[in-house]
Amino acid sequence: MDMEGEYAIPAPRALVWDALNDTETLRRCIPGCEELLRDDDTTLSAKLKLKIGPVSAKFAGRVTLSDIDAPNGYRITGEGQGGAAGFGKGGAVVSLTDGPDGTTILRYKAEATVGGKLAQLGARLIQGTAAKLADEFFAAFAAALTPAD
Repeated sequence: MDMEGEYAIPAPRALVWDALNDTETLRRCIPGCEELLRDDDTTLSAKLKLKIGPVSAKFAGRVTLSDIDAPNGYRITGEGQGGAAGFGKGGAVVSLTDGPDGTTILRYKAEATVGGKLAQLGARLIQGTAAKLADEFFAAFAAALTPAD
């Protein structure tokens, strides 16, 4: 499945870039994330608890950053195992550009695949859940970078 989106973040690009590389900011914004640890400069380990349709599972996985072009973007790839629920893997290209009035435009293009019980749920449910999780992440990410009034 493929997804893409665009979000206006009310912060300068350097700040958005720093947040995209800060494990604590990412942990707070990723839906269901229980743990996110930096293994080295380009590798992270994650533990998530998600409910996808009738299937609830804990996933453990690794995330790798590549094609890093600070502060313009990177490629993020990852895969996780959810035990009996199955697995998920995918990646995204994330790019940042300057927007109007000091904002940053974040664009992403992602692809994902699932296997095991998750794959049996049907493409429409998986696609809808993936889009919902992406929207939840970017809404939380934008909120985390929005100055308090």
